Amino acid sequence: MLIGLGTLVVLVMVFAGFMLWKFFSIERLDLSDALSTSGNGGTNYLIVGSDSREGVAADDPNAGAFGEVSGQRADTMIVLRVEPDRSLMMSIPRDLYVTLAGSGQEERINAAYNDGPASLVDTVEQNLGVPVNHYLEVDFESFGGMVDAVGGVPIDFEYPAYDSNSGLQVDSAGTVVLDGTQALAYVRSRHYTEIIDGQPTTDPTGDLGRVERQQAFMRTVLAEMGRTRNPIALMRIGSALAGGVRIDGQLGLWDAFGLARRLGALDPQTVVLPTEPFTTPGGAQVLSLQEPAADAVLAEMGRA
Repeated sequence: MLIGLGTLVVLVMVFAGFMLWKFFSIERLDLSDALSTSGNGGTNYLIVGSDSREGVAADDPNAGAFGEVSGQRADTMIVLRVEPDRSLMMSIPRDLYVTLAGSGQEERINAAYNDGPASLVDTVEQNLGVPVNHYLEVDFESFGGMVDAVGGVPIDFEYPAYDSNSGLQVDSAGTVVLDGTQALAYVRSRHYTEIIDGQPTTDPTGDLGRVERQQAFMRTVLAEMGRTRNPIALMRIGSALAGGVRIDGQLGLWDAFGLARRLGALDPQTVVLPTEPFTTPGGAQVLSLQEPAADAVLAEMGRA
């Protein structure tokens, strides 16, 4: 009995030490001058899914929609708001036309990432008026490891779907558990095509539809990670996260543990930011905030 108890204590200490080591090996960003210290009754996390396009040719079907063909880019931007009795999740369209913090230039919001995370945080706060208390960035390449670590992620498909460009192939409707490879193909899909009544039908909503799918996927991944209690699975998640995640330096160990505990119970309400098509003087097709509907939504997200 004593030997068994001693072994258990050693295993717990090894597990705790491993998780601490992985947490402190995550890259931290100095965003102290950009992050808000007040969340107006909640805590806002700006979650950025970044994607690498190193070596992708401009005419490659996997190249960026706006010509970004090398380096990292902010492919997905989500504000997760956690309040004492509820949580909200709002996607920020990459096509949203804003004034970039620092330069003052008018451009799509994802262009702010070119000057670094601090510029992106400042741009979100200045243009949307919502506080950003913490920043988490996940490289999509690390998604595969996280998804496999939790045993796959269940996604509901109304119809069979595919995207030859991203490699997505779902042969049946219903709940399908995606492995890491198919999950990456799903979040990267720009030519999402469903088989409806035997006919291939490409999603007409384009990038907006992709953002909605990514939001649903991220919600499911966060919930699956939060519910995981298997120590080996947790160690695998820790290994995957450490290699592909960057966080703000103000996100402490206990803050991260507290968020992780709550993720399993969170069922974030989807909040849609009202936007409308807009053509810039240069002829670019972008999006602008749809007022006054956007004001009410942003107030829900903590705008004073």
